[in-house]
Amino acid sequence: MADICIIYDKLRFEEKALYDKAIKEGLSAQMIDAKNLTICTTSKKSELQFGDIVLQRSISHFRGLYITACLEFVGFRVINNFEVSQICGNKLVTSLKLAKHNIPVPNTSFAFSSEGAKNLMNEIGYPVVLKPIVGSWGRGVFPIRDEETANMLVETREENGSALSRIYYVQEMVDRPPRDLRCIVVGESVVTAIYRYSADNEWRTNVSRGGKAERATITRELEDIVLRAAKSVGGGVLGVDLMEDTNRGLLVNEVNNTVEFRGAQNVSEIDIADAILQYAVNVAKK
Repeated sequence: MADICIIYDKLRFEEKALYDKAIKEGLSAQMIDAKNLTICTTSKKSELQFGDIVLQRSISHFRGLYITACLEFVGFRVINNFEVSQICGNKLVTSLKLAKHNIPVPNTSFAFSSEGAKNLMNEIGYPVVLKPIVGSWGRGVFPIRDEETANMLVETREENGSALSRIYYVQEMVDRPPRDLRCIVVGESVVTAIYRYSADNEWRTNVSRGGKAERATITRELEDIVLRAAKSVGGGVLGVDLMEDTNRGLLVNEVNNTVEFRGAQNVSEIDIADAILQYAVNVAKK
């Protein structure tokens, strides 16, 4: 029997569903608040109680990433591992990985100064989408329709104390329906796919921003693109987001490391938490 450890920094539907399902299935499970953890370079695996396999579920990208590094250093297996977490937590690196593996993606460019960003957006032509390279839930993602707006947003970013704010991720505005696709990958399987529709007066499709979820059919084309995208970043338990371009078809937009699945579970027949736990048990046995 596998001993499952769920690390979190905020209890959400997903963490509760994973824990409740584990207990229901007779697995040994524990939940640990990441904010209370301390690990040092002399820590021994035998001294720490993290079970056979760790599910990293921290909302904070950097907290989760570096706890994963520490746990792997001590000798624990973590889903997802450090390399996957590092890639998926950075949109720039994710886009490079996807492009390197010939996954269809929106046209994306990068700039490394305020002037470079302004020039880049003027060269591409408006509208464009400006995104932070680290972040979730659509925070800091802006559609830019003219030069004046671009200049204001760049100025705001330059006033931010974070060095990451000075790395500019500029993407084309894809001609798509008012929805996107979220596919949840567990190991080698696409366990479910949903459409996410924008809420009223909101162009972003995040369920956390009021978007509506609807079950989508997993076609062969969709499955192929999604599994190739997941493999390109290292695999594991992932959320692959796609857009339906009017002329080019499916484009992979992002790959999410600590995927939320409440919206998907509400419209899906498959038990997503159970699929994740079964995968974790199998990984623990290897």
